Amino acid sequence: MYSLFILIYGLILRIASLFNKKAKLLVKGHGQTFSILQEKLVPGAKYIWFHAASLGEFEQGRPLIEKIREQYPQYKIVLTFFSPSGYEVRKNYEGAEIVCYLPLDVFYNSEKFIKMVNPEMVFFIKYEFWANYIYKLKKRNIPLYSVASIFRPDQAFFKPYGFMYARMLKCFSHFYVQNEVSRDLLKTINITDVTVVGDTRFDRVLEIRDKAPEVPAAQLFAGKDVDNILVAGSTWPPDEDIIIDYFNSHPEQRLILAPHVVSEAHLKEIESKLQRPSVRFTQASDETVVNADCLIIDCYGKLSSIYRYGRTAYIGGGFGVGIHNVPEAAVYGVPTIVGPNNKNFREVQYLLKEGATFEIQSSADYEKLMNQFALDKAFHDAAGIKAQEYIQNEAGAVEKIMNSINF
Repeated sequence: MYSLFILIYGLILRIASLFNKKAKLLVKGHGQTFSILQEKLVPGAKYIWFHAASLGEFEQGRPLIEKIREQYPQYKIVLTFFSPSGYEVRKNYEGAEIVCYLPLDVFYNSEKFIKMVNPEMVFFIKYEFWANYIYKLKKRNIPLYSVASIFRPDQAFFKPYGFMYARMLKCFSHFYVQNEVSRDLLKTINITDVTVVGDTRFDRVLEIRDKAPEVPAAQLFAGKDVDNILVAGSTWPPDEDIIIDYFNSHPEQRLILAPHVVSEAHLKEIESKLQRPSVRFTQASDETVVNADCLIIDCYGKLSSIYRYGRTAYIGGGFGVGIHNVPEAAVYGVPTIVGPNNKNFREVQYLLKEGATFEIQSSADYEKLMNQFALDKAFHDAAGIKAQEYIQNEAGAVEKIMNSINF
């Protein structure tokens, strides 16, 4: 039944590829995987295979990939993605010898892929559970590890009807989970090869912070009045409406805005809402930056470095799909603001409870909070200190995993 579902999904994907860009990229990518492997696999080499659904999961696995490369250079890395949003961004990632899509999880694909790569060990990041691949790895006695995984009671694994899914989980050699709840849930289905290590993202954001290059245009922009700068990252229109409305009526605030979507249409929409001088990052000169009140980041790859230039950070997505990467900003010791869709983010729930992150549900909430920050510097700065301390204390998952695995 599972394989039939995957076959039907593949057929739907091919039909969708006729008019959907993302589906087209997926179909094209799946068709290239085996030729990529044929071209790049080195006979006799020892490979470790990492699989991530998309870009976020890759970032969770990245510090582990790079630590393995550093300590065990005799291994080569094969990195696979499910989603174009991961593959298209990281297809030239230098930390892996081979980067490709994971072929659809049907019998002949999984058999061929594993036979070609013949990995020494395999790491699936977070939510990735592909039955045919998992069973074939188990049959070949290839160690399979789940990293940064997190489980919830409502998942099928823990339902009375979910025994087939639970059986699949028992094929894993070990689970490196984010929290005690996940460990306890796995124990209810008699899985005990589990270690609570936390979230590898904390290792990653510390690494990014320590290696982040200066961004001259943002640095120049911030140099005028850093105490009044808000960095708003990965924003969507509902976030931008709230942020820009406040910005327009508070001339003391200056804004660095990095929208999640940087299409020309969306950038023009943002500019039409701004009633104060702005400049796009890719069009900025020293003169235009100095004279702007809003710097619009109209490209990708800069945000994690730019958070350092703000006094406060707003993390977008909380009025829709779910918030984006809060630790990426919190690591710089700044308070963070999020919308209401944040309940499935463990780190955010902790930061909310500790008073390091703040939830808003409306423009009125946002204005009240920003006014409080402006009037009470001690309150603001204490929140930032708590945020940074939390990230520092939660780091170390990669080291725990490395110490546990026999390479």
